Amino acid sequence: MRLSDLRGRHVAVWGAGREGRAAVIAIAAHGPAGLVAVDDSANFLSLPWEGAVAAAAPLVTGEEGFARLAAAEVVVRSPGVPSTHPWMVELRRRAVPVTQGSALWMADHADRTVGVTGSKGKSTTSSLISHLLAAMDRPNVFGGNIGVPLLDLPEAELYVLELSSYQCADLTDSPRVAVVTALFPEHLDAHGGEREYYRDKLNLIAHGPHTVVVNGADPRLALELGDRAAVRAGLPDATHVASGPDGTRWFHLRDTPLFPREVLPLVGRHNESNLCVALAVLDALGVDVVGRKDSLAVAVAGFQGLAHRLTEISDPSGVTFVDDTLATSPYAAMHAIDAYEGRPLTVIVGGTDRGLDYAPLRDHLADREITVIGIPDSGPRIVEALAGLPAVRTEVAEDLVAAVGLSRKLTPAGGVVLLSPAAPSYGRFRNFEHRSEVFAQAVVDTAR
Repeated sequence: MRLSDLRGRHVAVWGAGREGRAAVIAIAAHGPAGLVAVDDSANFLSLPWEGAVAAAAPLVTGEEGFARLAAAEVVVRSPGVPSTHPWMVELRRRAVPVTQGSALWMADHADRTVGVTGSKGKSTTSSLISHLLAAMDRPNVFGGNIGVPLLDLPEAELYVLELSSYQCADLTDSPRVAVVTALFPEHLDAHGGEREYYRDKLNLIAHGPHTVVVNGADPRLALELGDRAAVRAGLPDATHVASGPDGTRWFHLRDTPLFPREVLPLVGRHNESNLCVALAVLDALGVDVVGRKDSLAVAVAGFQGLAHRLTEISDPSGVTFVDDTLATSPYAAMHAIDAYEGRPLTVIVGGTDRGLDYAPLRDHLADREITVIGIPDSGPRIVEALAGLPAVRTEVAEDLVAAVGLSRKLTPAGGVVLLSPAAPSYGRFRNFEHRSEVFAQAVVDTAR
């Protein structure tokens, strides 16, 4: 379904945040027979409904909103509306067509788009792709799940998009290059279960992409893909890391060495995988990766890691404090822990308790010597899940500030204190940025 298909039809936009506002303005320009906006007041931090959006569509709130959704010929939901929302369930039962702004946009721009999703690594990988393409004289617009609705993006010859599982769920067109970085259980409450989450995530590649690029080293992703044709980055027949000419680890394109691993300023094997995927995308887009390897090395060296992803904070004590607040699942925390293997490590975990299974984290730490500090709300439950592991020391702190203070006492000089909470931030913090601010300030305050 395209935006132009909404001409002369009765449309309801569900959501009054940024995505909803962008959808109303875009749809209004195509002459719908009727346009209304609905905010159920349970899922959105709404902005004032005034000016152009109010003129284009009246805003209906509360229980009356469902009647307006049910009466529409097409419902355009914002990504924040979960598939498990009772209204969504009933709309599906009544066979009311439901789409999203991301799907409407993709229908008109798929052939100019690189779309990146994944349970881990999509932010870094999409940023790397955009950064490296620009360095290779391939200008592009970067957008998606970074705060800019797709319907607000300017016209361009090439787009690089980070796409969440929510944005992928309603797509009926795949981007020209569809990229998946990793797959593990996430957001199960919003999707209805693990199988439904994988289905929605992999909907990105379900509608005829020209090229599929995946992290070939991810076991769950390999299982879900089966024998589907794809460029499998990280394996020897694509971009991968192996011993180079000087005996150290180098990035390669098949048999050809490109540049040393040390050129990449990001720590962790998972970030090696992210760059392998990004390089495979450039190769798929026709960039001469081998011929321009020196320029690529310069661009890689200049890449600035994303805030709140293994962001190191300098400290005079000799302890390295690391902000990885975007690690909101046990799997993401496991990757972060691996990035600091070989150094004394204290990990601060805990946040909104979504009932996640922390058994995978327990298995991952079974043979590790590590200190884990749990903070509310889920921290005590995570600590309980680790009980009995012989080399894992566990503590519980009343809040993040107290945890930072405790970590200073437990972590020797040269060690690492890692905030990798394995849980979202909401409840105790306004958002993940607020959690990062509190962590950084606590590092300063506890040093005194």
